[in-house]
Amino acid sequence: MGNYILGLDAGNTVIKAIIFDTAGRELAMAALDGRSSMPKPGHVERDLNELWANAVTVIRRCIDEAGIDAGDIAAIGCAGHGNGLYALDRDGAPLIGIQSLDTRGVGIVAEWAGENVGDRTYPYCLQQPWAAQTPTLLAWIKRFEPDLFDRIGTVFLCKDFVVNRLTGARSSDTTDMSGCGLLSMPARRYEQELLAAYGLNDCMDLLPPALESAEIAGHITPEVAALTGLKAGTPVVAGLFDVVASAVGSGVTRTGAASIIAGTWSINQVITDEPIRDPSIFMLSTFDPKRYLAIESSATSAANLEWIAREFLEHEAGHGKSPFEHASELVASVDPAGDVPIYHPFLYGSQKNGRARAGFYGIAGWHGRAHMLRALFEGVVFEHKRHIETLTRAGAGFDEAVLSGGGSRSAVWAQIFADVLGVPVTVARSRETGALGAAIAAGTGVGIFPDFAAGATAMTSAARRYAPNGAIAQAYAARYQLYGEINQAMSPMWERIAQMQAQS
Repeated sequence: MGNYILGLDAGNTVIKAIIFDTAGRELAMAALDGRSSMPKPGHVERDLNELWANAVTVIRRCIDEAGIDAGDIAAIGCAGHGNGLYALDRDGAPLIGIQSLDTRGVGIVAEWAGENVGDRTYPYCLQQPWAAQTPTLLAWIKRFEPDLFDRIGTVFLCKDFVVNRLTGARSSDTTDMSGCGLLSMPARRYEQELLAAYGLNDCMDLLPPALESAEIAGHITPEVAALTGLKAGTPVVAGLFDVVASAVGSGVTRTGAASIIAGTWSINQVITDEPIRDPSIFMLSTFDPKRYLAIESSATSAANLEWIAREFLEHEAGHGKSPFEHASELVASVDPAGDVPIYHPFLYGSQKNGRARAGFYGIAGWHGRAHMLRALFEGVVFEHKRHIETLTRAGAGFDEAVLSGGGSRSAVWAQIFADVLGVPVTVARSRETGALGAAIAAGTGVGIFPDFAAGATAMTSAARRYAPNGAIAQAYAARYQLYGEINQAMSPMWERIAQMQAQS
């Protein structure tokens, strides 16, 4: 068996390929950013042919940089963003890729709320419908684009499309399919009654087999080997919902452990032995064949910094640092106990209100960019805290957490997490926890590790630890309370803004 494992991580735009040894050391990494398209307000899509071309490029670059014989790669695992909708046509060709930032389904979700659809789906999947959820999007297509619906041959998720291109396999896995509300829990299987509750009675044949994450889905085809430099026949496991992969890749594998991911999405999750039955919890996913993740999440995290860096910081010259490093330095220059505006991180809506929008509140003439950035950093953490309070009320509390995702790279941001949440926060050694978790699943699938926990013990470790600063807890508590009150007060305004935008 080979000495290396290839982990792939397909996010909403970026796809990464990383070759690890079995101790978790990175030999080489390649990444490529794709393009999202927004053909209509609320529609966020990607070109699946571009996604596959980017995957081929990063795999080949990674192998070339590592300078290894591709035959020494024992297995391949892929993680990918959950929800959204990735579809093949009836001939197996790429059809459409809808990302998890999409909000076209807001109207259907509102309609379903009035018809108590969630009351019918919840007993099966243990979560409520939401706008970018896979079955919601499929129902939207069925209603509003019937010609496109008639062409669909397979519905699955982002990483499933990559696995399909690598192997030809038509498959998904239990973590992704449970996370998108298409599996009955805890049986972890498709149910006709669940599909019927979504109005998708005729869609069972569109769903691929839901394998275990570490189960081998297929093998690299000769055609793909020629394109990528991989060895034909290399096993590829079914893979993981990226939030589960990031938990595993950051070393979070024991029951009761918490993983917080500050990436495009705000992910807040706790491993449980039994599925938590509480409708206030946003999402439930399997973690391994016997355990579960209680998940509170929304598209409200580091995507906010990516946006402000792209639009207002990256064109600067002279500071000699990346816009993200520059932002962290500006934030560090502001007294956390001082006068800081409030920011709502709702560029793509909030979990509770798809029509919510981002905004700064309480800006005065003496505030500068550093204050605005500090408000943004805090606002992101405040929304993480709101999610965590929901988990705690449902019985999924914790007294420490591991932070991963792009936000974890900022020491300032990690300290704000510890201070606002009031618990110690550890940052994992690997910055690429999604790809590492996928690699651990691949290693488990071919017998290098007996299970995820053993793989995480071998391949992960902690890099930094942040203790909460009690001296500023009161200042944060006051701003957090105001954050929530402004959120409530703005709800009718967001509705009016949405109505104006619909008329324009």
